[in-house]
Amino acid sequence: MADFFSWVDKPLDGMAFLNMVIGAVIVLAFILGVVTYTIYFERKVIGWMQWRIGPNRVGPLGLLQSIADVLKLLIKEDIVPAKADRNIFLIAPILAFFPSFMVLAVIPFSATHIFTAASNVGVLYYIALSAMTIIGVVLGGWASNNKYSLIGGMRSAAQMISYEVPLAMSMLGVILLAGSLNLVKIVEAQQAFPYVWYVVPQILGFIIFIISATAELNRTPFDLPEAESELVAGYFTEYSGFRFAFYMLAEYVYVFAMSALGTTMYFGGWSGPFLPGWLWFAIKVSCFIFFFFWVRATMPRIRTDQLLTFAWKVLIPLSVVNLVATAVLKYLLK
Repeated sequence: MADFFSWVDKPLDGMAFLNMVIGAVIVLAFILGVVTYTIYFERKVIGWMQWRIGPNRVGPLGLLQSIADVLKLLIKEDIVPAKADRNIFLIAPILAFFPSFMVLAVIPFSATHIFTAASNVGVLYYIALSAMTIIGVVLGGWASNNKYSLIGGMRSAAQMISYEVPLAMSMLGVILLAGSLNLVKIVEAQQAFPYVWYVVPQILGFIIFIISATAELNRTPFDLPEAESELVAGYFTEYSGFRFAFYMLAEYVYVFAMSALGTTMYFGGWSGPFLPGWLWFAIKVSCFIFFFFWVRATMPRIRTDQLLTFAWKVLIPLSVVNLVATAVLKYLLK
């Protein structure tokens, strides 16, 4: 506890505050760039997998297509439905986006973790903040005064609450092995056994993590809150312009953040031979992101009852089994 509150004794002077602001701006600019070309990459990959071309008109190889789409959203009219709850309708997308950016504060991109914090409760911080996004999603669906939006918001609440339990429990095995909630220390603990990252002893936990993460991100086959064939666009059906962009931005920032979290906890973060640590981190995160796109291109959407049943009757019991097995392993390796 003393370690956690040690920052209180350090005065926050003007230079330290300025460094924090500059760091936040740099990370935000970097993430916006990553998200822009993640969307382009997804459209290209899914196009190739489905024997299509994908974006190829705006700029060389279509590289400027996502930028054009962003500019289009920023200049489109911001429409508020006449019977919507105006104040909540306007603020909901912001509530959904802010946590997606804030969770990046504890992700160690390299051994020096520049612009990020080596918090002793990094995992808990991530879980707690990411859970807040559901508030913006539910409020947006309810405030829209649209039945499709409301159903999408309710589906999202049920789905995220259900899958946050196995997601958090799957990470408990890693925390138990590393003996820390600090993401930097979790990576350092994996470096004690070169190239035997936690994905090996925690293979069951990793499988639970990747399934739960897919559901948390509302990605196919768990994209029921959006479900275009049933709900038009789900909870953001009535949104347009830059507020629609906030919801889309939150979704893709979380794809990056969840990929970074999985890389850190199961694949040794920046660890790797020959190449710089930040490059290893980028390669591993890219593989995670590609996996999410691959699943979207190949798997059909499942039913709501199947989704919730699978979480409570399969993933949660398996996560308990994984936790008990990890505790036994930890005891035997003392």
